[in-house]
Amino acid sequence: MSAMQEKPEDAATAMGARNRRVAVVCAGMVAGMLGLAYASVPLYDLLCRATGYGGTTQRAERAASTTLARSMTVRFDANVGGGLPWEFAPVSGPQTLPIGENGLAFYRVTNTSDRPIVGTATYNVAPEQAGIYFNKLACFCFTEQRLEPGESLDMPVSYFVDPEISKDPDASRLTTITLSYTFYEVKKPAASAAATKDKPAPARPGQGT
Repeated sequence: MSAMQEKPEDAATAMGARNRRVAVVCAGMVAGMLGLAYASVPLYDLLCRATGYGGTTQRAERAASTTLARSMTVRFDANVGGGLPWEFAPVSGPQTLPIGENGLAFYRVTNTSDRPIVGTATYNVAPEQAGIYFNKLACFCFTEQRLEPGESLDMPVSYFVDPEISKDPDASRLTTITLSYTFYEVKKPAASAAATKDKPAPARPGQGT
């Protein structure tokens, strides 16, 4: 064997080292992307709204101009992440509406802890190919919500399914879409959300009825 030839065990060692380096780099990239996404909610929001990434829904300024005879069923899902001591659930059951027609659903969240907490919600829809066709006119996503101990809040979601879904070969056969929200605790809330809520002053004797 020539001195210039690489021994099999040396080649295997070098290959293993390269594979480990590639794995470390890939893991770092994924962690960095996720960290950037959740550390910068506006950037994550912009990316998802523009691309429909991960089944992310779209924002709409106005309702659809047409409706279809065909209907779509929308189901609602709620989750909490990161040990957030909140109860979070949809108030509304599944809704079946003509595609293009506006729907209105409600979610309820309750702070079950003994301290004020600020949370914010991310969202997505399933299956993923429906993301670019599910439009929200109003929702509570990416808005910091401060809840006092034991406080509950009902939050509306106004939405419609874009009739353009009927022209998509991958999404046109869908009959059900699931809208899912996940609340996370905000460790460093904005000043407006972190501030203690003003409580009405107690009525003085003889005031009010």
